[in-house]
Amino acid sequence: MNERFIINGGKKLEGNIAVYSAKNAALKILAASVLTSKPVKIANLPRIEDINRMKELLSDLGVKNNSDIFDCSRLKNSVLNYDIADRFRASIVLTGPLLARFGRVSFPHPGGCTLGKRPIDFFVGGFKAFGASIKRTGSNFTAIAKNKKLIGNKFVFPMISVTGTETLMMAAVLAEGKTVLKNTACEPEIENLATFLNSLGAKIYGAGTPTITIEGVKSLKGGEWAGMPDRIEAGTFIILGVATNSNIKVENCDTSHLDVLLTMLEKAGANLEIGKDYVIVKPSKKLKSVDITTREYPGFATDLQAPFTVLMTQAEGISLIHETIYNGRLFYTDILNQMGADITMADPHRVIVRGPAPLSGKKIYSPDIRAGMALLIAALIAKGESVIDNIYQIDRGYYKIDERLKALGADIKRVNT
Repeated sequence: MNERFIINGGKKLEGNIAVYSAKNAALKILAASVLTSKPVKIANLPRIEDINRMKELLSDLGVKNNSDIFDCSRLKNSVLNYDIADRFRASIVLTGPLLARFGRVSFPHPGGCTLGKRPIDFFVGGFKAFGASIKRTGSNFTAIAKNKKLIGNKFVFPMISVTGTETLMMAAVLAEGKTVLKNTACEPEIENLATFLNSLGAKIYGAGTPTITIEGVKSLKGGEWAGMPDRIEAGTFIILGVATNSNIKVENCDTSHLDVLLTMLEKAGANLEIGKDYVIVKPSKKLKSVDITTREYPGFATDLQAPFTVLMTQAEGISLIHETIYNGRLFYTDILNQMGADITMADPHRVIVRGPAPLSGKKIYSPDIRAGMALLIAALIAKGESVIDNIYQIDRGYYKIDERLKALGADIKRVNT
């Protein structure tokens, strides 16, 4: 079913909006359940499309799912279904657990949105470091561990990779001996994953730092995971409140995960009341431009770059947005220019934003999860009617976002095409 959003913008929002469980944490917890033959309870899963795809992928492998309980005791194979895995990037994290448990895994190059087709060199290099051989046939890869067992080793990431860190950390849990991973990502979701695995009997040390050490164990027991707040959703809602000059309260968030964003918002003139697990956004008198550079955690999150760029179109002055994590992540700014923004692309990684610029409603297209949400914020700012197509990309990351925004007073509706 093809659906679109129709938004009449220019309205102030008001009320409370709660942050749901973190998508980027939940996807990895689901993958980690494959490491044990005992039941795992995974509660508070975000009800979004990427989670649905991961559950479909697990079901295809033979995982039994009854409510919050996932039973991986009778997996029938370790071959990732191409048609499902090709639809979302996070499918790649299943390769580490499957290879560790069965000594073999076959998988396609993972897909997703326009940012989905990213290199998988870290995964291939890491599996080779653990003693596995890699065979490629077209777009399909097969990794086979010698004697069906991975061997702990040292692996240094040439560049920091979140999914690479998570995948190899999970692979090392059942490997023989000690594994040392260096130049690892430090995101809160990685520390959360390690805490969960340790509760099952894993021996992981240093998660959340640039060096992670894993002592391999023979097996894991069952356990449970209760979720963690989605820092990207929280940051997006806070930016939404500032951009629409509204009065909203963002609840159920961990503000310690948002330090850099909150600092930059206050520097730009945002009127915020910050608590431990909430942020109240109040109307601000005037926004001024600030420059941002995306970095790995705890730096400015790349997933918040697009919403912040939309915000800068409403700020006075010139701002430089520097995207250092992903190639091609600034191309959505052409769509913002169609809505009336004044954005110049300096090079594929940098844009110059001049503001404030009045935005007007347009018929636009959502290219990926985060840019799609940013364009939705732009449509809420803009005068007149906007139509956003390809909203499946937004649904991949934000559950029933139209209903949640309606509760704040937004004029938005979902229609079938």
